[in-house]
Amino acid sequence: MESRDLKFLVLGAGAIGGITAAFMKSKGYDVTLLCRSQKQASQISGSGIKISGVGGEFTRKIEAYSSASEITGNKDVILHATKATDMIDALKSVLPVLSSDGIIVSLQNGICEDELEAAAEGRRVIGCVTGWGATMETGGVLTMTSTGDFIMGYPDGKTDDQLLLVADALSSVVPVKTTGNIMGHLYSKLIINSCITSLGAVCGLYLGEMLRSAKIRRIFIEIINEAVMVADKMDLNIEVFGGRLDFRKFIEGKGALASLKRHLMIRMIGFKYRRLKSSSLQSLERGRPTEIDYLNGYIVRNGMKYNANVPVNSAITGIIHEIELGKRKITPENFNDPVFDRFSI
Repeated sequence: MESRDLKFLVLGAGAIGGITAAFMKSKGYDVTLLCRSQKQASQISGSGIKISGVGGEFTRKIEAYSSASEITGNKDVILHATKATDMIDALKSVLPVLSSDGIIVSLQNGICEDELEAAAEGRRVIGCVTGWGATMETGGVLTMTSTGDFIMGYPDGKTDDQLLLVADALSSVVPVKTTGNIMGHLYSKLIINSCITSLGAVCGLYLGEMLRSAKIRRIFIEIINEAVMVADKMDLNIEVFGGRLDFRKFIEGKGALASLKRHLMIRMIGFKYRRLKSSSLQSLERGRPTEIDYLNGYIVRNGMKYNANVPVNSAITGIIHEIELGKRKITPENFNDPVFDRFSI
């Protein structure tokens, strides 16, 4: 079998799902899209998805539906690109069209593989780190904002022909790396999102303004400290993020010079990406839930499981849940909670 013999269903026509589907369709793959609305599905089937940005500009028509019941024929691979908050209901709706030996590829933020495996009715789940950026301008207009790669692997670390075939197909979008430690790669990205995305949702600031605060930088560092401690309890090997940021080396050293180096590195990140707006903040502003339970919440759950105290990640998770429920406002004043008092000095 070759990768072009596979039939793909892309679940979710947002920025990542839509661009992935469009590039694969352009390379001759059998791709179907499941969208959130009939209007979006009709647009994609009729006039097509318009792609722009660093990957080039083109428009591609793709067979698209708004209900899984409309899809005919079995699919070999589901590329699951919905928000983590919607992923289980979305997966259950399409399992009837996934072949009994089909594969589910998780393109979510955070770590969702355990929940997807529990809902997959025996199908295997491939974890995937999306190392490139995209944004949705409107329902059928998508922009690829940065290049990068996919990193893929089974959570148990094994490799088989199906993994390699799916990797070959996704290489029509960006380069693909397969790994025996996908959980280490996923956890690495989870840490950076737990710092940048979650803290941005707590305070409502752009990244550059947020990281000018010494107190917030200290909280940033403590999120990493707690995350590494939990990884040690889990016997998880954290991969170097983006090939550059080694979290274990980052937190090494207790003196003034080591602390200064950490703060300078964070300030550099803040300056380089100073206009970055948290994706979780954008979800809150649209009145939608965040993926906090699959970011800092994942650290909290495993901290409880392995008897590791993670007060900062717990506080951030709780604050964002309160914001979602309308019990708290998005403001830098949230960092005045007593749990953060020790970071003021």
